[in-house]
Amino acid sequence: MSAPNVYIIGDVQGCANALRQLLAQIPTDADVWFCGDLVNRGSGSLNVLQQIHALGNRARVVLGNHDIHLLAVAANARSRGKSDTIDDILTAPDARFWLDWLRAQPVAHFEHGILMVHAGVLPQWTLTETLQNARELEQLLQSDDYELRLQTLFGNEPNHWHDDLQGIERVRVITNTFTRMRTLDASGGLDFKFKSELADLPAHLTPWFDAPNRQTHATPIFFGHWSALGLHSSNNTTCLDTGCIWGRDLTAYHVASGQIVTAEEK
Repeated sequence: MSAPNVYIIGDVQGCANALRQLLAQIPTDADVWFCGDLVNRGSGSLNVLQQIHALGNRARVVLGNHDIHLLAVAANARSRGKSDTIDDILTAPDARFWLDWLRAQPVAHFEHGILMVHAGVLPQWTLTETLQNARELEQLLQSDDYELRLQTLFGNEPNHWHDDLQGIERVRVITNTFTRMRTLDASGGLDFKFKSELADLPAHLTPWFDAPNRQTHATPIFFGHWSALGLHSSNNTTCLDTGCIWGRDLTAYHVASGQIVTAEEK
């Protein structure tokens, strides 16, 4: 089977100009995947959504923590952050359309033998379990009472996965895994403090993709979320968050060729 004609793009975070320049470099017969964090921090969050939506069935999206944060702010389940730049969406005449479109997107996408998530996958999850667990969060976001359920979704505890977790504690660990995880501590718990480069990694922490006996090691995984990591490949995983919002590039990776395409926010 030939490699898919897919370009995978890292965290856009409202960098609409960079996205426009990047898409102009991608052939129109290619599919375009997005690793989440489409919105927030940059000045063009609404336009980013419009550009992605205009790609039609060429686009695949997974949600990141900033995307879910937007949904929570709109639902009055969370307060705006000081650095939030999501008012262009919240005050748009068609805000309801964009919020409903966002919450209809998955948090894990598997196609062509490739898995895309925003932050990571717990090492003990098989591919089947990963997709099943993602569906639990997706069902919450797509439920009729999602605004109420969002109020209990956020928090750092529990930070360990157990198969017998139930209710909101289970969904909270699932949410944090897919949208916030970078490293695991010595007990296998999710650590939310470390956000720096690998050279500064404390001895008691392990990047999720380097965890021993990771059950998804045979599946190529593309992710974002870790801008200090940047473009990084390890153990059949590739990070594509190259920190466009921090003055660096927005990056797309062509799966078939390994070609890297970049653009800056100008």
